Amino acid sequence: MPINVNDPEYVQAEKDYMEASSPEEKLIYLKKMISHAPKHKGGENLRQQLTTRRKKLELQVEKKKKSGKSSFKGIKKEDMQAVIVGRTNSGKSSLLKALTNASPMISSNKFTTTESQIGMMPYFGTQVQLIEVPAIESESFDRSIVHTTDTILLLINKLEDLKFIEEKLPKTPAKRIVVFNKTDYLDEKEKRKLSATLQSKKYNFVFVSAIPELPKNNLEELKNKIFESFNIMRVFTKEPGKEKSKKPMIMKPHSTVQDVAEKILKGYSKKVKETKIWGPSSKFGGQKIGLNHVLKDLDVVEFKTK
Repeated sequence: MPINVNDPEYVQAEKDYMEASSPEEKLIYLKKMISHAPKHKGGENLRQQLTTRRKKLELQVEKKKKSGKSSFKGIKKEDMQAVIVGRTNSGKSSLLKALTNASPMISSNKFTTTESQIGMMPYFGTQVQLIEVPAIESESFDRSIVHTTDTILLLINKLEDLKFIEEKLPKTPAKRIVVFNKTDYLDEKEKRKLSATLQSKKYNFVFVSAIPELPKNNLEELKNKIFESFNIMRVFTKEPGKEKSKKPMIMKPHSTVQDVAEKILKGYSKKVKETKIWGPSSKFGGQKIGLNHVLKDLDVVEFKTK
């Protein structure tokens, strides 16, 4: 005889399980069902059924990982990369859509994102690679991408979320920006109090609303913070008699003219017979310089080859 479970936590977990669209998501809710299943003798059959179901789902998830269908496989890291990390329903997908050209699935259901979503954020003639990873508390969360990224956006809706996320994050030298989302629901007094708390703990933070149509959404401020978090410089190139390139090359600070030439094409610096420069590192426009000249942000380099 099937047992009737009245525990509201179990009932909700069962409802979420039925609505889940992926093995990873189903596994999360199934574990919740098991933890809230009746412990008395009459619930033995139910617990056995749930445990058997859990083992099958774990095998599915494991096979999916081994087959190479990992949500993070094949992501090529660009010159500037930032990763959005947050809890489920914190607005990660909405933020990705607001900042980039991506069109992720947005839903009020929990754990909607089960695979990494990638978008490109245009800023000052450059393209920033922005990646939304599945919720940090989900089975789909993969720590590996956080290990290698340049900047992490810690997306929160309340201060308690920040401690929860930081405890689960792997150690990494990546820059961190706290993004307090859905602040259109907060009044000015609440914002001042939260701001004072974050400032006292020396966080780099910004209040935003991931709804572009709303006034004072602070999305431009966030874009600027993301861009400034990268330790890079922009160098434009040009051919003799032509305009400079529309898009700059992204270089590390203190890069030389030779570094730029080699990034264009390996061995290209050996073909260069003359180099001219315009911009912050030049004494005057069109100055002739050597391959060892150290560049500055927004320099324009002209190469004449043999």
